[in-house]
Amino acid sequence: MIKFGVAGNSASFYAEGHESTLEAAAWLKKRDLDVFEYSFGRGVTLNESTAKKIGAAFAAEGVGLTVHAPYFINFANPDPEMIAKSVGYVLSSCKKAADFGSDRVVVHPATQGKATREEARAVMMKNISALPEILSDNGYSGIKICFETMGKTAQMGTVDEIIDITALSPDFYPCIDFGHINAREQGILNNPLNYNTLLQKLYDFLPENKFIAMHVHFSKIQYGAKGEIRHLTFSDDTYGPDFRPLMELFREKGMSPIVICESDGTQAEDAAEMKRYYMSL
Repeated sequence: MIKFGVAGNSASFYAEGHESTLEAAAWLKKRDLDVFEYSFGRGVTLNESTAKKIGAAFAAEGVGLTVHAPYFINFANPDPEMIAKSVGYVLSSCKKAADFGSDRVVVHPATQGKATREEARAVMMKNISALPEILSDNGYSGIKICFETMGKTAQMGTVDEIIDITALSPDFYPCIDFGHINAREQGILNNPLNYNTLLQKLYDFLPENKFIAMHVHFSKIQYGAKGEIRHLTFSDDTYGPDFRPLMELFREKGMSPIVICESDGTQAEDAAEMKRYYMSL
């Protein structure tokens, strides 16, 4: 089944007096939400004991957990020492996923830097192609590494690049961030027909299991000439995109993605709005 969830704790979670993510499982369950994405964006610092307690709390409530790896991963970096660090960030994120009892880790693939797009892509693909063996050697085969479409033109992670990356391993899945795509492509998804074009492309080039059960990020995002500027809330009526045509297509195509809302502070409320709309179809 399709599942809806949040990236991190909402402002309302803290406003109600909660302090610990251990409390988030029951809080989300009461709001009929299904998943919590735990971000290690600034580094993997959570100790094993606490991670296992969080995993147990969520399992008790029947709320799933996914992991977001550190933001500074860059598989297009030409420096082997920096690539080793990126590999380490993925491995440490997988360790936390295992501690949580989770099987999904979201990864930002790379930044273009001073290289040409073609040069950066070649380095990125070479380094990521070595990752499946490393994951297997460390006992992490079976964890879905979800490479994310990115929102800035200087970042690697176009739809085509993510399709190519996911072909490198059965464990590599797409994380399709529709807000990022809309921002990078200057509002392309504000035309609802383009949702269908995008999903058809993914259907044509991904294995069926990766298409049906893809990872999804959704938020409205302010953008400029170079793409993403900042995340917004569903109250925005300037930048978009609208989630409703996408929910209709998920229903029509029989898809069962995990949909994580990344709204700025209202992610629980906005995720619940998406779920209510989907369930009403």
